[in-house]
Amino acid sequence: MLDCGLFQGRRAEALEKSRRFPIDPARLKAVVLSHAHIDHCGRLPLLVKQGFTGPIYATPATRDLCAIMLADAAHIQEEDARFINRKRAKAGEPPVDPLYTNDDAQAAIRLFRSVGNRNPFFVTRRLKVTYHEAGHMLGSAQVALEYSPPAGGAPVRLTFTGDLGRFGVPILRDPAPTPPCDYLIVESTYGGRRHPPAADLPDELAEAVNDTVQRGGKIIIPAFSVGRTQVIVYTLHKLQSEGRIPAIPIYVDSPLSVDATEVFRLHSELFDKEARAFQATNGDILGCRSCNYIRETEESIQLNKRRRPCVIISASGMCETGRIVHHLRNNIQSPRNTVLIVGFQAAHTLGRRIVEREPHVSIFGQKLKLRARVVVLNGFSSHADRDELRRLTRPLAKECRRAFLVHGEPDQMEAMRDTMRGDGFPAVEMPGQGAAFDLA
Repeated sequence: MLDCGLFQGRRAEALEKSRRFPIDPARLKAVVLSHAHIDHCGRLPLLVKQGFTGPIYATPATRDLCAIMLADAAHIQEEDARFINRKRAKAGEPPVDPLYTNDDAQAAIRLFRSVGNRNPFFVTRRLKVTYHEAGHMLGSAQVALEYSPPAGGAPVRLTFTGDLGRFGVPILRDPAPTPPCDYLIVESTYGGRRHPPAADLPDELAEAVNDTVQRGGKIIIPAFSVGRTQVIVYTLHKLQSEGRIPAIPIYVDSPLSVDATEVFRLHSELFDKEARAFQATNGDILGCRSCNYIRETEESIQLNKRRRPCVIISASGMCETGRIVHHLRNNIQSPRNTVLIVGFQAAHTLGRRIVEREPHVSIFGQKLKLRARVVVLNGFSSHADRDELRRLTRPLAKECRRAFLVHGEPDQMEAMRDTMRGDGFPAVEMPGQGAAFDLA
């Protein structure tokens, strides 16, 4: 199995889809994981709960991130079940079980086997796998599979890109060239869209910070705990060291973000050349005199009492749960403050309503005026855009017999399909859920 992620979207529908697997988990030989985001690894505890006992292959950084991500996901599943069961008890209905528990998450983590990039390994006697840098998040990898048929003949090569990152983003190495293959499974999140240049991000971030400081306000940044938070902290650290923004306090207020940052520090060997050079002269790229990491709830509450300019980075990235919601409630009505959006905001989320600058937003049932300035920086995306995807896939067109587009909305997949056909791919599919293909 390649990846094993949680379905996302509306709660009831996503939960129902996540509960079922297309095959009996006990029959699986192994799982090969591309990276640690929950939409790629979040059902591993359920897979184990339903009978899987084989190895879960991942890069070392992905293994370490999954150790914290799956434990956090299990906690959320257990809390959701408790919340639902309180309602069901009042209605006289029987309780429901969480999708999985922390025990299931720990059982899954014990099955991990770590393998570094460019180190081939055999999942079965005839199936060889090699990881290659994907540049999407710490430890993310493209997966190159090579199957040797029992009757002999040329091996069959399949490449699964996982999620592909951008070129030139802070901290992470650029994606490696996508391995040549007979069959390609490729992500298409932004298959028809261009991002702003990554090189412009520090200037845009500095402008937003300096403008807010001049007004005497706070900069509130909703950010995903793994990846986005660390990139923002590193960029702010660089800007302060260069004297481009004042040395105001920076608070990272999210226990999961704090844990993820420790994993980043543990795997500094994966940083790009620029980050390693900065580390050599400035020390910890994710820590400076101005930077404060917060775990305890009481410390988080104390931030509400601050009146001087500061930066508060907190999860969740779409402003639906977590401590960021409290910070927004306490700061969103002041025109001195800035809400800085650095990630995708899905429809129907508080983050999307803020991006759309609705005059009033509801937080904890309270209708609040949106008076804070809203700044959106789209260039921090961790997904390759149309041109970057094309840069990686176009060299494969002559050898690839068939390509399959995944991980994208229909309009983005259609745009990428048309681009790939124009680049010479003979067959480009947009498979639906449950579709099966013979790759012999």
